[in-house]
Amino acid sequence: MNTFSYFDSPIGRLLLTCDGTALSGLYMEPSRKPQSTDGWVEDGAAGPLAAAARQLSEYFAGSRREFDIPLSFQGTVFQTRVWRMLGEIPYGATWSYGALAKRLDNPGASRAVGLANGRNPIAIVVPCHRVIGADGSLTGYGGGLQRKRWLLAHEGSMQHSIHRISVVR
Repeated sequence: MNTFSYFDSPIGRLLLTCDGTALSGLYMEPSRKPQSTDGWVEDGAAGPLAAAARQLSEYFAGSRREFDIPLSFQGTVFQTRVWRMLGEIPYGATWSYGALAKRLDNPGASRAVGLANGRNPIAIVVPCHRVIGADGSLTGYGGGLQRKRWLLAHEGSMQHSIHRISVVR
């Protein structure tokens, strides 16, 4: 059974979705949301949604740097690879799209990585906000650049973002 709940955060209200066994979405209003929640049940009292809410509270309070909840990805094989790789970007660090493409053994795929990054359905937990331009600039973010800037500052990566880009050879 698909369930959902809402979480009030310092960056606004978040919509959390669950496929019954794992977190399947974390969306910021008014950004992209699931196509439909018809037939879904609002229930955040137990299971993955309750765990996600608890861990998000800890993250926003500054006491959690990594999430350890089950995730369910709905995307292409390439998108799923990108989303899993996003989970490897350390808290407080940023990677460029090119560095991410190189880590995927596909150095010419920066644009495709950017497209997959933009379709990440589980924001914050799968830290797509930690991906920036090669020159250190903040590029597009589904939740808006103001939220991206806030998340990076919260993690302490804003003042040194250009120097923290990981380049893998």
